[in-house]
Amino acid sequence: MNKEKDLSAPIQYIKGVGPFRSKLLARLGIHTLRDALFYLPYRYEDRSSIKKIVHLKPNELNTVIGRVLNTNIKIPQSYITKKPRLKIFELTISDGSGIITAKWFNQPYLEKVFRLKDDVVLYGLVKLNYWGTGLEMLNPEYEILTDEDPTPEQINLHTGRIVPMYRLTEGLSQKQIRSIMHSALNTGISYISDTIPMEIIQSLKLPALKESIENVHFPSADLSLEDLNRGSTVYHKRLVFDELFTFQIGLAMMRKGELKEKGISFSPNGRFTSSLLSKLPFKLTSAQEKVFQQIIHDMKSTFPMNRLIQGDVGSGKTIVALLSMLACAESGYQAALMAPTEILAEQHYINISNMLKDISLNVQIITGSKKMNNKKKITEIITNEQADIVIGTHALIQENVNFEKLGLIIIDEQHRFGVIQRAALRKKGLNPDTIVMTATPIPRTLALTLYGDLDYCTIDELPPNRSPIITILLDKKKENQRFKYIEDEIKKGRQVYIVYPLIEEFEKIDLESAIAGAEDIQKKFPQLTAGLIHGRMKTDERELIMKKFKEGDIKILVSTTVIEVGVDVPNATLMVIMNAERFGLAQLHQLRGRVGRGRSQSYCILVQYKAGEDSRKRLNVMARTTDGFIIAEEDLKIRGHGEFLGTKQSGLPEFKITNLFRDAKILEIARKEAFSFAEKNTSLNNFPGLKEGLQDFWGDRFDLLKIG
Repeated sequence: MNKEKDLSAPIQYIKGVGPFRSKLLARLGIHTLRDALFYLPYRYEDRSSIKKIVHLKPNELNTVIGRVLNTNIKIPQSYITKKPRLKIFELTISDGSGIITAKWFNQPYLEKVFRLKDDVVLYGLVKLNYWGTGLEMLNPEYEILTDEDPTPEQINLHTGRIVPMYRLTEGLSQKQIRSIMHSALNTGISYISDTIPMEIIQSLKLPALKESIENVHFPSADLSLEDLNRGSTVYHKRLVFDELFTFQIGLAMMRKGELKEKGISFSPNGRFTSSLLSKLPFKLTSAQEKVFQQIIHDMKSTFPMNRLIQGDVGSGKTIVALLSMLACAESGYQAALMAPTEILAEQHYINISNMLKDISLNVQIITGSKKMNNKKKITEIITNEQADIVIGTHALIQENVNFEKLGLIIIDEQHRFGVIQRAALRKKGLNPDTIVMTATPIPRTLALTLYGDLDYCTIDELPPNRSPIITILLDKKKENQRFKYIEDEIKKGRQVYIVYPLIEEFEKIDLESAIAGAEDIQKKFPQLTAGLIHGRMKTDERELIMKKFKEGDIKILVSTTVIEVGVDVPNATLMVIMNAERFGLAQLHQLRGRVGRGRSQSYCILVQYKAGEDSRKRLNVMARTTDGFIIAEEDLKIRGHGEFLGTKQSGLPEFKITNLFRDAKILEIARKEAFSFAEKNTSLNNFPGLKEGLQDFWGDRFDLLKIG
């Protein structure tokens, strides 16, 4: 049996698992022996010092082992009228030296968990009881040691050492999963070998992979509990490096494969771009000009362009994208722009069509909601090379959409798509140039991860004469104050957005909806026209309402988050966001960016309902700064990289070990080593271990890497 097959063995056959527990482990994503070895503890407890109960002192974290003397459920007298459902489960244990009571609130089921004469481990904060006559622990961690004839080795897994704690699922206890992990290590550790090239391991003085896995699961006594819980031991760092190196080597190989391909060498003559620039009511900023020149330089190259344009809300990425599409058209090729939502695709189509009305180019739009007859007609126009610029949603990558001469693809709001969709659109042409754009500010560490195979450029300058948006936090109860802000802006001849997180009322969801909100606003301001727009409306309905809002016929637009990106109404100066605590920072920043598009002072009101600690932190960040990159860094700190992205990156492997905020330095080292290695090696055939590791990590996406 070879190594790969052994590590791929179903977890069911590992000692202590079996068919029933294997189903429970599957809920945690553990299907194979390999999965188990890389399912790491999320924290650690120091149980190396087990104290006798007689030696315990109040206000200290301690571990004790004792035998159950008594269990009891109490309903405190003082709570009977106020909280009749409050139940306290009490457990009393003794180790021969003394007695201590443990209490758990509203967990009466524990009466069935503990039995008299069970030997149990309790870990928690020791306190004096209410009367000051004895010691107790409130809601301690617990484990029952009395099991099917436990061996001394099994008991030693759970006490007398630094003990790993794993994320659980219902039906599995810490003790059970710890024993399973110990069995998995005993079975699988001999099959683990380093996949990273030895020269890199030695140059960076990394510990061996086997040693790292063992110490992360069952740490040696000399390791610091603080370092373990921070994930910053040398063994944690080794596993993080492996994950990031494997990811970055994939991106490096993908990039190298694309650079080997012959691309289109465009020869733009400036006819369309000069015409557009002469008609614009503004001049490009120096940042826009710089990025556009970088794009033109790439387009003239014989290699396919792969470039990321990152710019804060309102920095003017769309005009740079349009100029790039015009340069493509000047060279006799078609350009495609893919947007994540129909409303954004529609906004691009309307804006671009208006800007090009005096330029003889054919602009088409294709979305999922277009009727079949229209779709067939549009696809024929695209196939017959009559369409110069095609704007669409995911509909662009459908099989029946074929381009005759696709030269440039632009993907807007790239974080909503994955590598797979980008590759699928590229296949519509013969190595077309690629630009991906995002208005979501992304910290450099995350950008290196998400877009590691792209050239990275930033439009870091806002158009002149724009005043910073003033952001105000407002409690839900201060309704009159909120209406006063709206009324003041309307009196100035301005327009207002009001954004809700839901479309309609749902039972048991304590959120106001856009539909109810629109009705309330119309009653409050009967003399004004209020509009409602949401994602379930038909395309032509949305277009009509947006047109009326842009033209000023609608003064207040009530909306769901469909207006998050792509809507540009300079006369709109107030953004009111209801249930602001329900949004992430990046999304709040996007929504706020819908105002402040003109020269008038603009405002954003964040209306709080029930904000928890993290939510309050986010909202305070929004009130403090309008710098998207500072906001993104804070969001990454508060929520972590997975939730920060908002949607799952369908084209990227998921990290099991890495925390991008914590591991930013390791990411940079891994990237440097990976791209250096890819530069020196034309193929991975001489590195079978690394190739296997890549295949395992990237899974179905492995073919995208173009590895020789």
